[in-house]
Amino acid sequence: MTDLSAPLPTYAGVQSAAARLAGVAHRTPVLTSTTMDESLGASLYFKAENYQRMGAFKFRGAYNALSRFTPTQAAAGVLAYSSGNHAQAIALSARLLGMPAVIVMPEDAPVAKLAATRGYGAEVVLYDRFSEDREAIAARLAQERGLTLIPPYNHPHVMAGQGTAVAELLEDVPDLDVLFVPLGGGGLLSGSLLAAKALAPGCKVYGVEPAAGNDFQQSLRSGKIVKIETPKTIADGAQTQAAGDLTFAVVRQLVTDIVTATDEQLVDALRFYAERMKIIVEPTGALSLAAAQNSGIDIKGKKVGILISGGNVDIAKYGEFLSRGL
Repeated sequence: MTDLSAPLPTYAGVQSAAARLAGVAHRTPVLTSTTMDESLGASLYFKAENYQRMGAFKFRGAYNALSRFTPTQAAAGVLAYSSGNHAQAIALSARLLGMPAVIVMPEDAPVAKLAATRGYGAEVVLYDRFSEDREAIAARLAQERGLTLIPPYNHPHVMAGQGTAVAELLEDVPDLDVLFVPLGGGGLLSGSLLAAKALAPGCKVYGVEPAAGNDFQQSLRSGKIVKIETPKTIADGAQTQAAGDLTFAVVRQLVTDIVTATDEQLVDALRFYAERMKIIVEPTGALSLAAAQNSGIDIKGKKVGILISGGNVDIAKYGEFLSRGL
């Protein structure tokens, strides 16, 4: 079962998560690019969570949540569903904490993510994301095996853990004017907003979704959660159908706005990261830079945070992405 009875996370929860993650999670670097600064007329600071353990920010929330299990929960094990990064994060965290892990993953998840999840010792249960309900599958497995479900974003301890990435960024660059954060289910954005409100209350924070899957943007505009069909986008980490009730509550209260980026814009951002910054970024992780380049938000002369959420991409597909339009 999953326990969502806890109140919404606060910055105190982010601070508590930071203490639990100290010495376990990597404090990822903040990178800069003179080329991009000159191109956009701004000073950009890239929080490189592609260098986090298992290659994405998701490790933060997963480890924070699992480290709070009771001995009984830990003995029975953890259950998660994920398109890839949360799967790896839960699998690695469970291994580090000595507990069993079962992960429900889509059949079309990147091969590298499937392999890594199994490599961390988790049992993987596959499903068809376009015809089956992963939450229903997970609920059945949790009931049958007595596992504790940790969802990929709609959980207070996951949200608080994810917020530690931006807390670190704002410790390193305390006077950011604008921050762009990739957005799928809202775990990273909600945690980022809690950190930004506490550490840089004047900073404008924008969530960035794939243009093909702007459920959060629609939800923000309508004032209630809007569910969409599974979006078809190269940003596989943001193929969510709806916001979580917990993540939406935080985002709705604190976000400046939500903008989108097209797959073509993501490819351009991926190519820039590879050619000019010499780093591998997954499409979802490129949402933030794509928005800084294309959203029309005025960032000239400002200090801008760019959260790179991860670098887990199938190498064969990555090559295809980089060769598009050439």
